[in-house]
Amino acid sequence: MALKFGLGDVDKLRAIAKRAGEAILKVYNTAFTVSAKADASPVTEADHAAERLILEAIRSEITDAFPIVSEEAFAAGVMPEVAGRAFWLVDPLDGTKDFVRRNGEFTVNIALIETGTPALGVVHAPALNATYWGSRHGVFAATDGAPARPIQCRKAPAKGLVALMSRHHATPEAEAYIAKYPIANRITVGSSLKFCRVAEGKADIYPRFGHTMEWDTAAGHAVLTFAGGSVVDLEDHDLRYGKPGFDNPPFIAKGANLPDPKG
Repeated sequence: MALKFGLGDVDKLRAIAKRAGEAILKVYNTAFTVSAKADASPVTEADHAAERLILEAIRSEITDAFPIVSEEAFAAGVMPEVAGRAFWLVDPLDGTKDFVRRNGEFTVNIALIETGTPALGVVHAPALNATYWGSRHGVFAATDGAPARPIQCRKAPAKGLVALMSRHHATPEAEAYIAKYPIANRITVGSSLKFCRVAEGKADIYPRFGHTMEWDTAAGHAVLTFAGGSVVDLEDHDLRYGKPGFDNPPFIAKGANLPDPKG
C-alpha cells in the first residue's frame, strides 16, 4: 500500500505537519514549562500537542493501516510491533532544546518506512516558515513564503566542504571524522534541519556520533536520499529502520560526489 501513495497523500502529510507546527507555535509564544523525561531530555506541552494532532490526523486523513512509532508515545511505553511491515516514524518536535532556547531551529518530522528504508518524509520548521519533503514523486523545499522548488545535493566544491555539526551533541569522534575531509567551513545547526541543508546544496556532510533514535533521522533521511545524498553507518551501509529499540548507530549524512576520506 505504501508504494501507492500519490502526490495527494504527500500534500496531506505536509498539511498535517504544518498544522502540528501551528500547535507548537501556540505554545512557543507563551511562558511554557519544561519537564524532564526518564532519559533527562526535555519535553513540553508543545511536544504532546503536536503528537496528538499528528497521530489522529494520519489515522483519519491518510490511513490507519500502518503502525505509528512516535517519540512521546514510545517514552510512555507504546511500542508497536513493526517487523515486516510499513510503519510511520514521528518526531512531533525535534530539537526541543532549541525550542526551549527559542532559536527557531526545531522541526516536525514525519516519515513512512518501507522495508527498512524511508519512502516518504516531511520536515517542517514552523518558526522558520520552511518545509522540506521527499518521496518517489520528487524532493522539494518551500521556504520564506516562496513557492515550492525542487532541490538536490550539490557536487562537492573543489574549494572545500561545508560540514554541519550538532549544536548540543558535539563529540570528539565527530571532530576526528571531519578531519579526514577538506573542510572549508563548519556550521552549527539544530534538529533535522542539518539533513535538509545538505539536501538543498548548502552543505556537504553531517557526522553524528552521539545517540539518536530512528524518529530523529527518518524524515530528514528521506529528504536527503531523494535529493541524491545518503545516510550511512560507519561501515558505509545505508542506515536502516525498524531496529530493535529503534536506536541508531553513529551515522554520516552526506551529499553527492564527496571525496574519499583520508586514512
